Amino acid sequence: MTATIGSKIAQRRRIGRGALQVSGLGLGTAPLGGLYRDLSDEEAHATIDAAWDAGVRYFDTAPHYGNTKAEHRLGDALRRYPRGDYVLSTKVGRRFVPRTTPFDDREGWQNPLPFEAIYDYTHDGILRSFEDSQQRLGIVEIDILLVHDIGRVTHGDQHPHYWRQLTEGGGFRALDRLRSTGAIKAVGLGVNEGAVILDAMAEFDIDCALLAGRYTLLEQTTLDDLLPACEARGVSILLGGAFNSGILAHGVAGDLKFNYGAAPRAVIERVARLEAVCSAHGVPLAAAALQFPYAHPAVATVLTGARSADELRENVASFEQPIPAGLWSALRDEGLLDRRAPAPED
Repeated sequence: MTATIGSKIAQRRRIGRGALQVSGLGLGTAPLGGLYRDLSDEEAHATIDAAWDAGVRYFDTAPHYGNTKAEHRLGDALRRYPRGDYVLSTKVGRRFVPRTTPFDDREGWQNPLPFEAIYDYTHDGILRSFEDSQQRLGIVEIDILLVHDIGRVTHGDQHPHYWRQLTEGGGFRALDRLRSTGAIKAVGLGVNEGAVILDAMAEFDIDCALLAGRYTLLEQTTLDDLLPACEARGVSILLGGAFNSGILAHGVAGDLKFNYGAAPRAVIERVARLEAVCSAHGVPLAAAALQFPYAHPAVATVLTGARSADELRENVASFEQPIPAGLWSALRDEGLLDRRAPAPED
């Protein structure tokens, strides 16, 4: 499958106010790090190749994925393609060292590499993490650098400590240094929480934020504050988690994971209602889930994870599938879609 001119995947939207542009659909690589299920190097490379053949030109990774495994795999695959033809992002905030404690499989990684994370959002920690990622990827030119998992839910009582590392310990200063010297083109956050993006915008001039799971068919509360603020400031949203960790990919008959855990009953019931409306309009739930967030003007790209070439091609088909305008109005009428949310036909 090759992207055609005029397809949503082939479209480009700008990151922040700079010149960097990303494809409509991006590939997130947490599954390539073995999230929930292991896969081979060959399967990972085939997935990346399928994304390339489909016209995907934005690839996101992180040291956290598979305890550095995803960075190795992505770099191995991307080095075969012209560097000027794609956009690459990775993340900082964790430094990885040889594992000295027993592995906890509650992290979700299957067969990860034998390293463990040390949280470090300081000036020197961020610079070290950036250089480590360059070496693991085998690629010097990283376009976007994102501060990973700095939210309150992630760190709990330790959040103020790590936030001070960013603000007082030079973390933001390190990002500014990398951007101002041209080592990277854009900086931002990679988080699951909208509130901390607003906090960062009050402290530092970010270009973008990778937001996972907080603006989807299931959740639109970021319309209250975050998305309007991003529009006003020219901050681009890289929208991850459009399937809310899986439940919107195949509906209630599929993987009942929500927000990286088991879906609660209220979420399952709401997904069943969403699925029923989509079915009545002849639209797969996955197609509506991937296309809905891309309609918002603050959203520059929609990132989708895949652990096989076939799964990647399914996601591409969902992103490109025509959807009747009546679906979105029906979802609004059923109280399943915030009436303020832009829809693809608007």
